[in-house]
Amino acid sequence: MSVFIPIIILLALFSLGIPVAFCIFFSTLSYFLMSDLPMIMLVQRLAGGLESVTLLAIPFFIMAGVFMNHSGISERLLKFCEVLTGHLNGGLAQVNVALSTLMGGLSGSNIADAAMNSKLLVPQMVARGYSASFSSAVTAAGSLITPIIPPGIAMIIYGYVNNVSIGRLFLAGVVPGFLLCVLMMILVSVISKKRGYLPIREKRASCKEIIFSAKDAVLALMLPIIIIGGIRMGVFTPTEAGAIAVIYALGLGMFVYRKMDFRQLWLATRESALGAANVLLIICVAVGFSKFLTWERVPQSLASWITQIVDSPLAFLMIVNVTLLILGMFLEGNAIMIVLAPLLAPIAHSYGVDPIHFGIVFIFNGAIGTITPPLGTVMFTTCSITEVPIEKFIKDVLPFWALLVVELLLLTYIPAITTTLPNLVYGA
Repeated sequence: MSVFIPIIILLALFSLGIPVAFCIFFSTLSYFLMSDLPMIMLVQRLAGGLESVTLLAIPFFIMAGVFMNHSGISERLLKFCEVLTGHLNGGLAQVNVALSTLMGGLSGSNIADAAMNSKLLVPQMVARGYSASFSSAVTAAGSLITPIIPPGIAMIIYGYVNNVSIGRLFLAGVVPGFLLCVLMMILVSVISKKRGYLPIREKRASCKEIIFSAKDAVLALMLPIIIIGGIRMGVFTPTEAGAIAVIYALGLGMFVYRKMDFRQLWLATRESALGAANVLLIICVAVGFSKFLTWERVPQSLASWITQIVDSPLAFLMIVNVTLLILGMFLEGNAIMIVLAPLLAPIAHSYGVDPIHFGIVFIFNGAIGTITPPLGTVMFTTCSITEVPIEKFIKDVLPFWALLVVELLLLTYIPAITTTLPNLVYGA
């Protein structure tokens, strides 16, 4: 009963539409109220969830991404993407996907990426004849490239809660991220051809045009290379990489592009603080929730039950995928990760599943949930900005959702997609 009642409270609060952080907090609070444990222990568990230097990387990378948006980097990357993909069917939609891929290495957050493109690109797409619902669907689906392109914030959280190398996770996401970009651009081309969405350029850009356009974007594109290269060579830790990313973004905005004054700096800092607080609050309460599950031996019971009914890693991964896809319809991805990843990762290890491979599968699975009704966070963020009705959004996002599931199956059952690059760089 000490576990059953808090979970019932958690589900009831979710059904009432209470913000996820408060749902988890009140569920955890109910456990302490029913037990003989002192309330001071609850405070200690919640505060302890944030006592990690590794977690400092989250506000740093959020701030770096926001600074990039306020410094004019987005516009430069947009022009670069137009040169690269503007000649394809659905030219502006292709630009949307390409920009999400490039910005993924800067913002680290799919919600931030979806919000930016919803403001920046969706009005342009609608003005050029794209339906608002299709434009919103492309924006939301494209933003899901962000969590698996380094330095995705989800990778930092997963590495923290499961004691997995964040540097390896960063490298493991490179191939899946670019694979998803290519598959999504193919799908956009097929849909655009059927609907008559035309290219925005008459012909493919010449090498000279590409080089000229890249000159404006190259400083921004260097950031992911600096981060991954510095971590790999031992120059700095992932947390220190986040601080360096902030300094780099601030330097570009204020001294190179000169688009950022002190007023912009204040607005960007405020936006960064609010974004970081949202993520860290969920981590704080979710760690407390996972603590009492551990005390009640829920992980051990779950592991025992799964190993009794499942005798192969392939079947285990399928069960995990189905479970996470369902949970993602109702819960925030970071909360799912902090509560369930420490329970499932040891079980995956017992089946011989590579921890880096399992981490990318878990992270991407959680990302799919953000565009899945009824409570997908990216879905609501995009639709609230573009003012597209949810039902119209769902109709146009279904082909992209199917594509995301195909990518998930490829990542699940072809581990080499995620493990080859980190093994080459770090060693097997």
